[in-house]
Amino acid sequence: MADERAARIADATRVWLAPHYPAWKEMAAAEGARLGSVLGENLIAAHHIGSTAIPGIAAKPVVDLMPVVRSLEGLEARRADIEALGYLWRGAFGIEGRRYCILERNGKRVFHVHFYAEGNANIARQLAFRDFLLAHPDEAQAYETTKRKAAAAHPDNSMAYNDHKSGWIRACLERANAWSAGG
Repeated sequence: MADERAARIADATRVWLAPHYPAWKEMAAAEGARLGSVLGENLIAAHHIGSTAIPGIAAKPVVDLMPVVRSLEGLEARRADIEALGYLWRGAFGIEGRRYCILERNGKRVFHVHFYAEGNANIARQLAFRDFLLAHPDEAQAYETTKRKAAAAHPDNSMAYNDHKSGWIRACLERANAWSAGG
């Protein structure tokens, strides 16, 4: 666990926000298909999540994907194939039931990939958050404001940036869950 924490600290990157880039959607779809080419039948879906999936708000220019697989064991059996695509395998990286990978090109982070096995509660949570922001532009703008404050406070440390915005995200997740449950 201490080794994982040290790896997470070492993985912290500079934070900068870019205006929404419409091509992020196509990048996510293409990368989902590329992952599907090595995962085969184990891949159920590859969802574009995170700020780059929300048109109209600024985001760190790193696309978040959430592939849902039939089994983590089947995923881990294809680890070498995923790494052959250029991914750095980070394991659970602090979240039980997740397998996290990053892809960098020309020294820049391009993708964060959060694999979950079907049925993991984080899948519904991530999709509810994304869909809630898509359906509520005022909430999306409030999220951008929170992100800008976090980036200004922690421009050199993406972990501190994430911690800074976590309170707002938790509160928004409650609203998103209530909304997705119809209440």
